[in-house]
Amino acid sequence: MNPYLDLFLTFARIGVCTFGGGYAMLPLLQREIVENRGWTTEDELMDYYAIGQCTPGVIAVNTSTFVGYKTHGVPGAICATAGMVAPSLIIIVIIAACIQQFAHLAVVQHAFSGIRIAVCALVLQSVLKMARKGVVDLPTTLILLITFAAVAFFEVSPVVMVLLAGAAGIAIGFFRRRRT
Repeated sequence: MNPYLDLFLTFARIGVCTFGGGYAMLPLLQREIVENRGWTTEDELMDYYAIGQCTPGVIAVNTSTFVGYKTHGVPGAICATAGMVAPSLIIIVIIAACIQQFAHLAVVQHAFSGIRIAVCALVLQSVLKMARKGVVDLPTTLILLITFAAVAFFEVSPVVMVLLAGAAGIAIGFFRRRRT
């Protein structure tokens, strides 16, 4: 199969699972990109998630761009991104055309309630997987807890916390190197 078409179709399959946005797609990305395709390692994918979180746009779209670029340069990035976005665009257009006619129906409201719960479970799975990989010692545990508290309880901007956490990671790495 053409590698560009393969990238497009792979990410289009992931993109079909658009409910919940980028975070809900993270387990699918991990399984398909790391386990099934071997296009990236789990550590690289974690780095892509981190960078994707810090850059404008949806994390899953940003991650697909990084993976496409890694595997096939700029054309690969374009194909992977297009594949990730195309299903969402089609689904959103269809839903937008129909939602006003059916939103009042109890069955539709119940379906969306169920979907929201499933999305919460998918996001929680992603968070737990990322935490197991990223929170490895006391300093990383402190960064996690401080960041969570600042954002959840004190409404500190997530952008500020990402920058501070990055600076803390650099400082921790610097001090660890100086001790050895």
